[in-house]
Amino acid sequence: MEKQPTAKRVGIWIRVSTDMQVKDESPEHHEQRARYYTEAKGWHVAEVYQLGAFSGKSIKDHPETKRMLVDVKSGHITGLVFSKLARLARNTKELLEFSEIFREVGADLVSLAESIDTSTPAGRLFFTIIAAMAQWEREEIASRVQASVPIRAKMGKPLGGAASYGYRWENKTLVIDEAEAPIRRKLYELFIVHQRKKATAKALNDLGYRTRNGSPFSDTTVHRLLRDSAAKGERIANYTRSTDNKKQWQFKPQSEWVTIPCDPIVSAELWTQCNAILDAQEAKRKKPGRKAAHLLAGLVQCHCSKAMYVFHKTNIYTCRTCKNRISVADIDEIYQFHLKDYLESINSDDYRAQHDAQLADAKKLLEATQKERDKLAKQIDAWIDMRTNNELSKESFAEKYKPAEIRLRQLDEHLPELEAEIDVRTVHMLSGDRIIREAQALYGQWESMAFTERRAIVETITNGITVGKDEIDISFSYTAPNFLNAGTKQHKHRGS
Repeated sequence: MEKQPTAKRVGIWIRVSTDMQVKDESPEHHEQRARYYTEAKGWHVAEVYQLGAFSGKSIKDHPETKRMLVDVKSGHITGLVFSKLARLARNTKELLEFSEIFREVGADLVSLAESIDTSTPAGRLFFTIIAAMAQWEREEIASRVQASVPIRAKMGKPLGGAASYGYRWENKTLVIDEAEAPIRRKLYELFIVHQRKKATAKALNDLGYRTRNGSPFSDTTVHRLLRDSAAKGERIANYTRSTDNKKQWQFKPQSEWVTIPCDPIVSAELWTQCNAILDAQEAKRKKPGRKAAHLLAGLVQCHCSKAMYVFHKTNIYTCRTCKNRISVADIDEIYQFHLKDYLESINSDDYRAQHDAQLADAKKLLEATQKERDKLAKQIDAWIDMRTNNELSKESFAEKYKPAEIRLRQLDEHLPELEAEIDVRTVHMLSGDRIIREAQALYGQWESMAFTERRAIVETITNGITVGKDEIDISFSYTAPNFLNAGTKQHKHRGS
């Protein structure tokens, strides 16, 4: 009897771009179409490769792709059938790599929509052209999406990705997450105390707090959250773009950044204070310059944005570009005049209002921590019940219970500390009038202070001094007691 030829063994490749496909683009439709084709050709379907809703930009590392290539190279299948090239992959390089692998082992690639057979020179050429078109289509879509990003950013719409810790997206609006916000606020307060990112992260972890995914806080996370201006009510969008190097990102020009107001988690004062500490620490890591010889050295700049220096022994701040000038004595006198005004502007009512807000924040953190502790305790009780009823193995129970027990103990130890903090804030608020009087007395002691002490105060409370043609702008920042009001003072003068 004549031996019947063995039917060609092929695989069916199914990849969809989204979970929701229209009827004629469903995974079931793709598979049924391929099966009808293989039956008509007399082929045997040996494997079906299902990738689900997976992007076609790069598929070479997908488990199903690896399984398919192993089957091809081993001869388990000698052909791959798919509905169209865009469903196989949209990356031209990968498509051609697949084509080469299949050609080397004598296997075929069959695209039903394009009627491509890569076993022939004409089919291979057509494969290359169509693959390039598929890549172009993907880049065209990406280009349209990229063009819409600035518009969506200005409208305050989400651009993809999770909301930063302390916030969540609700109906495409960024809102405060009441469970996370107190912990993020605590992060800022701890950083003011420790003034070190690693120490702040350790303090948060020791108190039983964790990041959104349950991981311990790290110095990198602390740095990112401290720098994120959304916490003070200014969310920055459209400031980065992805590169071709997998997960690498790069900053866009600042002219393309979009600032969108949002609900703040911390006060602008506290945010500025923390970031001033970070700035100072980063500046220290740079090569130190010469010691300041004048009270305002390094803070004075010309209206043209160039720094002004005191050259040789002239005792005059001069701009090299504009030749703008002002004497050291004059600007020191003007600065001290506005410093007095700045200190006298401190308002005890503002101080009390801010401390009332801080006290309310401390109570919210206590409430959030108590809720987290109760939630964790209920979860532990549930695991114990499951273990008692043999619904949870001994190993699984131990894996879950031990970390939870440690964290519960941390939270239990932290609760009294939070209650004590509320007591301290209450007492501290009542003594606020005395603190304000001492701050206002600072100016009276100014002349008797050593130069180094005055210089330290100037560096702490001054953002910058701009000398114009007929006026001087002095910008004050927040001082260490964060109840002082920042502002810009303006002074009319005649240039030297």
